[in-house]
Amino acid sequence: MDGVEQLRPAVDATAEARRRLFRGAAVAASDPAAADAGRRLRVAAKYRAEYLASRELPRGVERPGSDAPTVAIQEQRRLTWAGAAAAAASGARVDDEVQAVLDGLAGRQQRARARKPRAATRDVVLAAAAKAGEAAAGLAAPAGQQVARRRNYEPERPAWHAPWKLMRVISGHIGWVRALAVEPGNRWFASGSVDRTIKIWDLASGTLRLTLTGHISPVRGLAVSARHPYLFSCGEDKQVKCWDLETNRVVRQYHGHLSGVYSLALHPVLDVLVTGGRDSVARVWDMRTKQQVHVLTGHRSTVSAVQCQEADPQVVTGSMDTTVRLWDLAAGKAMATLTHHKKSVRALALHPTEFGFASAGADAIKQWRCPRGDFVQNLDGHAAIVNALSVSADGVVFSGGDDGSMRLWDWRSGHCFQEAATVAQPGSLDSEAGVFCSTFDRSGFRLLTGEADKTIKIWKEDEAATEATHPIDFRPELARRRY
Repeated sequence: MDGVEQLRPAVDATAEARRRLFRGAAVAASDPAAADAGRRLRVAAKYRAEYLASRELPRGVERPGSDAPTVAIQEQRRLTWAGAAAAAASGARVDDEVQAVLDGLAGRQQRARARKPRAATRDVVLAAAAKAGEAAAGLAAPAGQQVARRRNYEPERPAWHAPWKLMRVISGHIGWVRALAVEPGNRWFASGSVDRTIKIWDLASGTLRLTLTGHISPVRGLAVSARHPYLFSCGEDKQVKCWDLETNRVVRQYHGHLSGVYSLALHPVLDVLVTGGRDSVARVWDMRTKQQVHVLTGHRSTVSAVQCQEADPQVVTGSMDTTVRLWDLAAGKAMATLTHHKKSVRALALHPTEFGFASAGADAIKQWRCPRGDFVQNLDGHAAIVNALSVSADGVVFSGGDDGSMRLWDWRSGHCFQEAATVAQPGSLDSEAGVFCSTFDRSGFRLLTGEADKTIKIWKEDEAATEATHPIDFRPELARRRY
């Protein structure tokens, strides 16, 4: 009993403290003045801690890696919190600016409950507030520290291009036409076919001049040298041949590919030949000595397209492994690997005057900017595999699919200004309406396509078309894809 009596004062004191605690909480909850004081204290602390430092921005970072401004802001916020706590402890009055914030919040709530502003009035108020905010930001922030405003996407209006129409159909091959090349003088062009022959045609009249035989498998690539009287060809028989156009005979053969050779390109300045094939590599050859200069490895599947240009990246390759690679020709190493495509890359095309190129596959046509391979935009519209891709100096992009669909685009804006479909010639099956290769002539006014119906079609611009008869049907999207 003595122990219980000794503990009773402590128990009574604890109960009394508990009653005082709950009685004070109930009084504070029922007292609007106390609740308002707490709210004012919270607003004051938040205002001083988060917004007071932004009124006077610290000086910018003078050198990379300096953290002086960050430390200053943290110290200022610590002092601000300490000041707010001291003001609360001493019962100091809230600043006039905090009082203005509270009055503005209360007034806005009352106006919102009283009436709902009309749409026109709301737009005017928002516009005025935006202008006032921009002016205040420009005055408050020191020079060089204004935050840049994000600009909305504004699609570029496309340039007008005349529609294209069929000019001539050339027959002579007995197999699919898989390769085309125009002579630098723009007098004749060559075609390679699955029938294992190479034919030389007059560009003006479309008459056959010559037939070259030597490949034992389909011919997949052709290139005419602008600096030598040579025609280069490659095929699925693993052979790369150099034809002398003065004697119409093979003068050199380049051995080294382990499987079929699907693509071929000539360097515009150097005596260098680049080929790509099913062995997943691109090989760089010395045109005269027939020696391999580089073996460009890295692709995991067939190298289906090769292009060469004078400036770096001097070699661009597209592969069935869905990647596009940019190569440093001097070092023989890849400069960049572009992985934006989701399906195999079938065709590449360099712009004749701008420093960029386009790639095509089964998913989309994509534009790139050299030298780093920066993505520009997508050209969407095909529902088939795009095997043929060509670009003219006027900014016209042609793409042809394996289902016979054809699209003509404006290079700069990516707008498709013409959709067409090739028609299989009489005697061919409807399923043979496919485009496998294409090229513009040197003038850019004629387009050649090699097709599955064993013919070569020549297209030209419609001279009678004008902007009045064929206006631009431009319907921009709200937002374009970023990859």
